[in-house]
Amino acid sequence: MILSRVDGSRLTALAGELAGLLTDTVDGGASVGFLAPLGREEAADWWRGRAGAVAAGHLAVWVAHDGDRVSGTVSLALPDKPNSRHRAELVKLMVARRARGQGLGRRLLAVAEDAAARAGITLLHLDTETGSPAEHLYRTAGWTRAGTIPDYAASPDGALRPTTLYYKRLGLPATAG
Repeated sequence: MILSRVDGSRLTALAGELAGLLTDTVDGGASVGFLAPLGREEAADWWRGRAGAVAAGHLAVWVAHDGDRVSGTVSLALPDKPNSRHRAELVKLMVARRARGQGLGRRLLAVAEDAAARAGITLLHLDTETGSPAEHLYRTAGWTRAGTIPDYAASPDGALRPTTLYYKRLGLPATAG
């Protein structure tokens, strides 16, 4: 499995493959901001729409390849305000259903955390559907639960679901939560 950070033009070139990953993730029931059914072209357009943010340095995207197939991705939304330069949001951690259970999610998470720390980021945050398998990953990777918001986002089937917020301090001891 090869993990690499992509630039804006590479992201655009990979939009079709990443669309397959995004539609697979939504079809699998994960709440990543989209409702089912999600068409492949709509998903590819969404990825192409991120290329400008990547080129501007506001979004960092890593892609995992298994041979010639995209197997996973993770992104960091980087700060754009002077008072938030110490933090970033972990977004769109996705692993293809065929590649789950092999540690890829943990590897993607570690790559994003390491890159954030090297960039001087000392605080990461994320949100995930309460009760989702992703919660186990974040808890066992040292993330701290900050709280839950009821009816925050719709699952792919449209049902309103609670979302749990997590954070992780980088380069500092974790706090109990």
